[in-house]
Amino acid sequence: MALLQTHFYARTIQQSIGMNIILPERSEAWKTPPAVLYLLHGLSGDHTSWIRRSSIERYVMDLNLVVVMPDAHKSFYTDMAHGSDYWTFFSEELPIRILQWFRVSNERKNTFVAGTSMGGFGAFKLALGRPDLFSHAASLSGALDLAAHINDEWDKSKLRTFGAVFDSIEKVPGSENDLIHLVRNLKTVPETEFHVCCGVDDWLYGDSVRFREAAAEKGLHLSYEETAGAHDWDYWDRAIQRVLAWLPVEPIPPSGN
Repeated sequence: MALLQTHFYARTIQQSIGMNIILPERSEAWKTPPAVLYLLHGLSGDHTSWIRRSSIERYVMDLNLVVVMPDAHKSFYTDMAHGSDYWTFFSEELPIRILQWFRVSNERKNTFVAGTSMGGFGAFKLALGRPDLFSHAASLSGALDLAAHINDEWDKSKLRTFGAVFDSIEKVPGSENDLIHLVRNLKTVPETEFHVCCGVDDWLYGDSVRFREAAAEKGLHLSYEETAGAHDWDYWDRAIQRVLAWLPVEPIPPSGN
């Protein structure tokens, strides 16, 4: 396997961004193009977070899977009110770039998205907005109910972030960034499989519970787990192993078989 560290110019957001990609070991005996997992970081992270803070490289070493870890800055994977169009980049430009640059599967059944915290929000927003692209989506301690936090006490840094992304966090309820609102107003229940996992000591635990309830009411295909754990990499490093086991990814066969 290989770890590719790169920067490239993203036309949609008109700037260079960083991206890490884990490529599986290949052999002449293995002809099936690998599946793709877009693995998203949280608000305080970047494209290096999963590599530096978890053992994701070790966990996928025997899987026929490409793991794409791009930098989203503090965008919430959204076309920002006062900034760049990150939703358009992640939902349109990036998947096309990956297909152009790497020999990966172009089938929906082999295209997945997952993320932690802000990345969990991004993963589910992408899956709800592009059910034609993603077959599986996982949230690890995701910010799945931003509308519930409009009256929380935020520091100035986060308020500035919310202002840049949403114009104001008060504008989230009922908008395209209100995931529970999106679920409740789905005209057609997507075939996408969703997975929610969160530690019971996590400050975003309530978000996962409320999303599960909304998904159940709508009939969304969702598996749910809660265990001991907080909003930290100790929990996420354990949880990503269970997410990988949940994804329909084939192992790489031994060379010569």
